[in-house]
Amino acid sequence: MALPADRAVRPALSKLCSQCSSFTARQSRQSAAFLQSAQQRSVSSIRGAQSSPSSSRQAGGITTPVSRPTQTSIISKLPSVVSQSRSKASSSTSFATNEDLAGSGIPSKPILEQDNLFHSFTNSPIPKIRQRAAFIKQHASCPHHSHRPGQFSETSRQVDAESGSQPPKHLDFECPDCGIPVYCSEQHWMDDYEKHLEICDTLRQINEDDHDLHSGRHFYEFNYAGPQMEDAMVNMTNWDTFMYTRQFEAVNDDRCMRQATKLLTYPLTIGSILHELSPYHIRNRLTVEGLKSLTALRYTLHPPKTGGNESIKGLRPEAPPVRLFILGARAESSLPRDAWVQLAHLFPRSRFHLIFIGPESMMNRDDEFPLPPRTPSNPYGAVVEDRVWPTMKISTIVDYYHTIHKTGYFAPHDPYFDAFVLFHPGLGHPASSHEWEETLPMLLETKAPIIATGYTQADMERDVEWVNKKAKGEFDILMEPGENIFRSLRWDLNDLDPQDISAGNWGVWAFRGKRYEATVKDNVIAV
Repeated sequence: MALPADRAVRPALSKLCSQCSSFTARQSRQSAAFLQSAQQRSVSSIRGAQSSPSSSRQAGGITTPVSRPTQTSIISKLPSVVSQSRSKASSSTSFATNEDLAGSGIPSKPILEQDNLFHSFTNSPIPKIRQRAAFIKQHASCPHHSHRPGQFSETSRQVDAESGSQPPKHLDFECPDCGIPVYCSEQHWMDDYEKHLEICDTLRQINEDDHDLHSGRHFYEFNYAGPQMEDAMVNMTNWDTFMYTRQFEAVNDDRCMRQATKLLTYPLTIGSILHELSPYHIRNRLTVEGLKSLTALRYTLHPPKTGGNESIKGLRPEAPPVRLFILGARAESSLPRDAWVQLAHLFPRSRFHLIFIGPESMMNRDDEFPLPPRTPSNPYGAVVEDRVWPTMKISTIVDYYHTIHKTGYFAPHDPYFDAFVLFHPGLGHPASSHEWEETLPMLLETKAPIIATGYTQADMERDVEWVNKKAKGEFDILMEPGENIFRSLRWDLNDLDPQDISAGNWGVWAFRGKRYEATVKDNVIAV
């Protein structure tokens, strides 16, 4: 039985040229079976309802309280109906029909209209947002200068007469312009009004984006593009040129663009660095050592055509899949699988094996519990998804990387086929840096590229400084730290400090263990 998207694409094929028509039809037939099985096997929806806002960060697999927001609380808000409609149109999203969407579970009438998205968190019509407001008021402290810094204490209520400072106090006043709890009283809000204006518009944008996720509308921006024609070029200058050349459905609304990039920033951050048409090159942040390392990976990811086909005479040896080790995985491991498939579409002639490692790598994936038992063939109880896409396999291991590395389970590591990715690792954060001290030497030992991102410029620079302090002279910078072209366009709010806003994968940089090459002087005679 044909998929709805396959039925929808047939009338459109007649309007294409013969070459495009035959290619699209062939790709549609080949991927139909995989799409049906992927919808059943893969984690194709963002899991469950939003839990209480998180106040922890993953550091090498350890959960530690810090002041930065996690991505999981934002991603878990997306309704499950979004992934249902997205799965139906994943092979040919541009031709989805109204009949296809009729059975997707999308409510006939949205809960909130697009011109009615602004509500104060406390009085929000969405219960989960009201719960979030209560969490912020309970845990965040007033940033007014009259309060002493430090953790709020019920026993410390008296005003310090000598310094004139007040003890820390919880938030209890919501700004009428952004609708988010920001100060303990209206008086303190008025005193710091000019300072608050610097972020007020951004906080209001966060407010409306959160309500938009619960509005019940159809999220057409999550209908991703299907396979790319092999001879078609991809322009990775920015989000707009990428989505246009990848033939995404047009996203003409800024809010929809922010919601779409919130998920796509993870696969595109990796793809934009590894692709042969990467915007990062020797004249744009890439170092000489980086060019050497990434050239090896790009050679594997863009293999030359061998003339092979499905016949006996056309059989050719294939390179092993490129392994991407995503350490300290949290929200990225629960992304809809068709978001990660976009990475496979960028490299149609290569195979990928994504390996999520970390104790929180199964976050928001409760439907997959209990985990597989640990057996000799599966010593770490990995959750294996081998039907995500014909050229992509995903494994999830709930364990620490340094534990696995010591056993040599993934050895040997090859710079032509391996790379490590650290999304917001918090390497230099005081509460989590000690957890990475054991892992860092093992990563450098592999000599494979290590791609790391940061929430903000300060967060990224702190990580760079920590690596330079702990392994000075033992690593090479592959890509200079800087803003990520494919960062999330949506801003995130730190529930422990509403004054602290950030963007997913705002900055990116890369490094690897230093390689030592033996040289022989001309006047030395070998014995």
